Amino acid sequence: MDCTALTVVEQPALPAELTATLELAADFAKASKAKATQDAYESDFRIFESWCHPRGLNPLPATAESLCAFLADQATLGKRASTLGRRLAAIRYFHRAAGYETPTSDEKVKTVLSGIRRTIGAAPVRKRAATAAIVIAMSPTAMSLRALRNRAIILLGFAGAFRRSELVALNVDDLEETAEGMLVTLRRSKTDQEGLGRRVAIPRGEIACPVAAMRAWLDAAGITEGAIFRRIFNKRAQRVTERRLAPRNVAAIVSGDYLDIAR
Repeated sequence: MDCTALTVVEQPALPAELTATLELAADFAKASKAKATQDAYESDFRIFESWCHPRGLNPLPATAESLCAFLADQATLGKRASTLGRRLAAIRYFHRAAGYETPTSDEKVKTVLSGIRRTIGAAPVRKRAATAAIVIAMSPTAMSLRALRNRAIILLGFAGAFRRSELVALNVDDLEETAEGMLVTLRRSKTDQEGLGRRVAIPRGEIACPVAAMRAWLDAAGITEGAIFRRIFNKRAQRVTERRLAPRNVAAIVSGDYLDIAR
């Protein structure tokens, strides 16, 4: 068979009836996502668009490199890894809907997101549990320096699921207040032997707010730098020292307050 004799047969234009049907099919495809999911995807993609435009980048189709830069920039703003994963899902959805190759499956993008998860971590989303009432009851309500310190330790420790060693190692420059709450940077922990550090988001609370408790303690103690949780000299004079608490002191504070409640 002579291949040179082959001719390219052009596909006939789609009839108007079929075009209308395909448009209806597109509407059905869009409806496959729940309304809440559609709204979330649109919101996330608009955020990506707003990030791209002032930088002269094309959001659709986007490149893997621009996605990597977007993820890194969002991470520096304190966005959770779960939020970034949802935004990638929205970007993937809009690329597929438009018939473009999705850049979210690129290995570079996956590596950056994985690195963000390991470095920053995801803010814990905690449901109310029976233990929450106990922790709130455990936190002192008095206004003495000792009570303010202990309250901050208990509420922050519970909200961030921190180890005792992580709490006592915190310095003032490890805290960053945000509109949503507070970002706590752990420079090193038992599960981070390489000292890469990670950031944990602490949300504000309505009844017992760990962010407000921390601010009350720092303001009352006049601590603006260095160790956050320190020893207090003299129960009556209440003078804050420069000495950092030890992990065993945190254990004593928690167990002591609990025994007081139990009695």
